[in-house]
Amino acid sequence: LQDRRFPSSSSSAYRSRHQTHNMKSIGIFPGSGALGGSTYDYLLKLLPADHIILINRHPEKVPQEHIKNGVRARKASYESSPSDLEAVFSGIEVLFLISYPSHVHDYRKKVQLPAIDAARRAGVKHIFYSSLAFAGDLQDSSLAEVMQAHLDSERYLAEAAASDSSFTYTAVREGLYSESYPIYTAFFDVNAPTDEILIPHDGSGPGVAWVKRAELGEATAKLIAQYSWDPDHFPHVNKKVLLTGPRVWSLEDTVKVLSRAAGKRVRIRKVGVDEYVKLPQVLSRFGSQDKARTWATAWEAISAGETAVVTDTLKEIIGREPEEFDVTIKRLKQA
Repeated sequence: LQDRRFPSSSSSAYRSRHQTHNMKSIGIFPGSGALGGSTYDYLLKLLPADHIILINRHPEKVPQEHIKNGVRARKASYESSPSDLEAVFSGIEVLFLISYPSHVHDYRKKVQLPAIDAARRAGVKHIFYSSLAFAGDLQDSSLAEVMQAHLDSERYLAEAAASDSSFTYTAVREGLYSESYPIYTAFFDVNAPTDEILIPHDGSGPGVAWVKRAELGEATAKLIAQYSWDPDHFPHVNKKVLLTGPRVWSLEDTVKVLSRAAGKRVRIRKVGVDEYVKLPQVLSRFGSQDKARTWATAWEAISAGETAVVTDTLKEIIGREPEEFDVTIKRLKQA
């Protein structure tokens, strides 16, 4: 999948292709947030704006430039009723379903599975689901609480496709964002650095194949566009796709990068989970020790090698080498 497979909206190839093909309507839900935003920004370079529907809690916040170009905005959230979700999904053939932003298993599952049901009742034919790159090389189990609802949703989609030949899906296991390093480093801040990072992990490998979030958005947009152009030849129907960065960084090496960016010597000090959950910055972000404790299972999964898998899929889709973690962090610091 080189860039020539994804012509720009100004190219004659793009125009002629869309004059002869019946383009599918594409919904993004929620059409906001970091991943949703980077995906639809890139999708608008690939597909006609009037085929894209953004669904979110505050449709008035969709940039007016997009609306003027033909993008439609609809109002709903994961907390909307099943009938309201079915209504906003009406007329959408391809849905990018972005997972609910919480690591808490039961609540996330409670809102995501009904959204899948509503989409199917509304006539959605293909769901792209934003999963996460835990669980190793496309395996079906994980030690991380944050991965459990993703695994439930993947199974639910697979069961739906197995029971209904008119419905298909693609689960995109999005790599761990380079920009999300704070949640894996007890909310370390390169602009206000501490001497130590206290986490229930000693920093040794295996580590994380960090990946730049904008490149995940670009790759996801290109997958959606490729399916929309030619669903019959799309290679990822009823499959999982793993998008990762180009190499694995141990948490110790990760912190060395952060240390250079901060201009200060920083080290990891391993603490027990009981101490981690009581750290003030951890409590303030998670709101309770119980939620922080369930998050701490992420380090168990990292230690087990679940996030240390590298694939070439991202490189193949975007047509270049993905950006390295240290380059992304340097850019973030300069910004």
